Amino acid sequence: MNGCHDGAVDLLADLEARGLVQDSTDRDALRARLAAGPITLYYGCDPTADSLHIGNLIGLLLLRRFHDAGHTAIALAGGATGMIGDPGGKSEERNLLDPDTLGRNLAAIKAQIAQVVGDDVPLVDNHRWTGDLPLLAFLRDVGKHVTVNQMVAKESVRARMEGESGISYTEFSYMLLQANDYLWLHEHEGCDLQIGGSDQWGNIALGVDLIRRRTGHHVHAFTWPLIVRADGRKYGKSESGTVWLGAHRTSPYQLFQYWMNVADADVRRFLLQLTLLPVEEANSVADAHEAAPERRAGQRRLARENVTVVHGPEAAAAAEEASELLFGAGDPLTASPEALAFLAEEVPTTPTDPVGTGLVDLLARTRLVRSKSEARRALEQGGVYLNGNGAGADDVVTESDLLHGRWVLLRRGKRTYHLVVRDP
Repeated sequence: MNGCHDGAVDLLADLEARGLVQDSTDRDALRARLAAGPITLYYGCDPTADSLHIGNLIGLLLLRRFHDAGHTAIALAGGATGMIGDPGGKSEERNLLDPDTLGRNLAAIKAQIAQVVGDDVPLVDNHRWTGDLPLLAFLRDVGKHVTVNQMVAKESVRARMEGESGISYTEFSYMLLQANDYLWLHEHEGCDLQIGGSDQWGNIALGVDLIRRRTGHHVHAFTWPLIVRADGRKYGKSESGTVWLGAHRTSPYQLFQYWMNVADADVRRFLLQLTLLPVEEANSVADAHEAAPERRAGQRRLARENVTVVHGPEAAAAAEEASELLFGAGDPLTASPEALAFLAEEVPTTPTDPVGTGLVDLLARTRLVRSKSEARRALEQGGVYLNGNGAGADDVVTESDLLHGRWVLLRRGKRTYHLVVRDP
């Protein structure tokens, strides 16, 4: 075998070592297909919000891993299926979205996919081949090859049927549309592999079966274990507390802090699955972390690598610096303007020109204290810091106190921050 084929075989072993292969079609056949040369694969997500979330991130990173190994990756946005809703993992039916909203959502997530996977990975919308599909043709070419017995045997469908609200025919038909997506991409793009989260296995397997019945071809599929919360619920857009990939919903700083706060027991898995670190290096970082978990080096490396993937190295560096300012040993006097700009989005701020203002008056203006007398007492007791240094009751803010000519960082006690911002 040549080097490319050896790399392809190693890719599946790499994914298995990361714990990223749960359900699959014939594993040996998939391994042989990857060894035979580059494969075209796809991962789909429904644009039901104007941002993807970390539940989508494994899929995007898998596309990236295949793409970097020389395969052809396709990201599919379900403009059609997103108008219906997937019953999998949901306790109730989604609200249907109008075309304008879906269009805005598609535009928003396109940039997120490009950031993680690469500019040269195409984003296709299944509305392209589904929007004008005649009903009779769909029933003849797809519905005829799938039994109702198969459909109701799916765990997600059965759970909904047994629930209080049941399942509408609209959502019941979702799996047929997803199976048709795989068939269309197989016939028109040469796609031989679909990947997805384990909650999608039933839908994905239906597509594999449909292709076999319609074309006689044997295609491939695998799923990965879902990222779940402590209570076992999967991450998803309709759940509270979602961690988003879009900076307008979850800032790079907030994403960094999210990973800084993950449990020690989750560090190894997330380093393996949610970063691009080689397996050996991810395990080495995890081993060192387990030897001294109080240092939180594993969480810090995870946060740095993950934010770099999602938002780029500059945002990751600024987020880490801002995190150190608020929770570590960061020095405000050496902070970058990017880190201070991040802080301005995360801590209370007061827009004013503080130059020439006494700290007693400034503290009262920022509401770090309830009154000037309380401000004076706090300053006299040594509980107030200006740009990381202790401040006195008679101190006045000077031009030299402005960080990068704009910011003054005040702190009361150990963890209560306020940023004074002079508009340029």
